Order: sequence, then C-alpha cells, then structure tokens
Amino acid sequence: MKYENDSYYLIKLQYLGFRFHGWQKQPKVKTVQGTLEKTLRFVFQHHHFKTLAAGRTDAMVSAQETHCHLTTKTAYATDWLLSQLNQNLPQDIRILDITKVDATFDILQQNKEKEYHYLFSHGERNHPFCASLMTGKHQVLDLPLMQEGAKLFEGIHNFKKYTVRANKNTQFTRSVKTSIIEENTLYKANFFPKKSYLYKVTGNGFMRYQIRMMMGQLFLLGMHEISIKDLQHSLSHFDDGKLLTEIAPASGLILYKNKLKNHS
Repeated sequence: MKYENDSYYLIKLQYLGFRFHGWQKQPKVKTVQGTLEKTLRFVFQHHHFKTLAAGRTDAMVSAQETHCHLTTKTAYATDWLLSQLNQNLPQDIRILDITKVDATFDILQQNKEKEYHYLFSHGERNHPFCASLMTGKHQVLDLPLMQEGAKLFEGIHNFKKYTVRANKNTQFTRSVKTSIIEENTLYKANFFPKKSYLYKVTGNGFMRYQIRMMMGQLFLLGMHEISIKDLQHSLSHFDDGKLLTEIAPASGLILYKNKLKNHS
C-alpha cells in the first residue's frame, strides 16, 4: 500500500497485554494493532494508512517499550498526533514518542536487540491483581538451581525444541546474549509479594513461545522435576523427537525493550 506524498512515522509505545489477543490484528478478537488502527481511523477520519510493528507479541504478553512504523497519506505534526492518540486510546496502551522518518526506513531491518523480562514469585498465593503481570508458583522453587540452568541458554544453540508450529523456513539456531534470574527490583506495586523474581533474556530475535518454553523448563528445574542434565540434553539433542510441553503462562512475560539501530 503506497500513497502519493506519503508521510512516515516511528511510534514508540507500551501496553499491558492482559486483555489483548496479542499484537497482530485478527478478526473477532481484540488486539493491540487492531485497537491502535481503530484509534488512528478515528483521529485521522480516514483509513489511508498502514502500521507495521518491529515485532509481534503473543496473547496476554505486555510491552514496556516497543515500536511501530506508521505510513499515511497525510502529514501530521508529531506532537498533535501523540496527544490525540493518548487522549483516545484505552488506558492499557500509551504512546511514548512519535518521530518522523524517511521513505527508506525499514522497521524490519532495524531490529538490533530485544530484551524480555519474565516476572514470577514462589511459595505463596499472590494477590489477584498480580495476575496481569506475574506468575505465582505455590511450590517453593530451588532458585540457585534455576539460576544455574538459566546460564545454559546463553550463547548460540539450536532451540528447535523451544518453539511451536515451526515451518520449513524457521531458523532454529539462535543467539542468546543474556539469560539470568535475579531478584525483581524493577517492577513495583503495593500488592506484589514481598519478594519476586525476574528472568531476563536478551538476544536478536526469538521464536514463537521460545522464552515461555525456556521459562517453563526453568520452572520444572526449580521444582526438581527435571535436572541440569535434562536441560543440557534439550539443547544438545534437539532432533531426538522428544517434545517439550511445559509453556509458562503468557501474562508474566514483558517485552522490556526493543532496541532499534539509531533509535535506541
């Protein structure tokens, strides 16, 4: 879709994913992209535009900072557009910044590094308000063992076991720069448990459900249902036909930052 005298914008935004069926617009379900485009139609009073995200999130996954490329047939002042969107979007989506870019800008080629966080707690029943952001495990987890296991994901590995619905073009070999578990000191709320934890993962790109399946294996490790050797085996014997089935709940996952070249 191209328009005469197109204008191009880079939108930085954040959202709570709990009530959305992921980023990508789909029929009959509420999505972040669908909601954003509905608001743009209201603000612009036309439908001559398109949006493209730097990356998609799955149902119930939140984003602290991500980006969207907007192409429209009409030029708008960025301050006005930011104000209008924030006035009309629902409370669980916020626009952080809008900048103009040129016609050569390609958001899919701009991805530099993604940082995801997974929030969790253990050993107690959480306040219900935590459900949109944090996974609570009733069992007491072996955190030192989980921390040891998390480090195994760092480096270049074949993560064939750590995705679902792959196709013939899926690249299973991925590089994970950071994979650590630490006490959560970043996200705060008075209804959070006294102690919660953060699984931090960074890399250039991740497959569908990859991080949630990594977290799922770490939960099993923390409950002593698998061993360190089992975790190592899942990375070294990726073609043995044995499937991993444990997928951590989506609501604990947050796209913390989607870094773009020259736009970090």
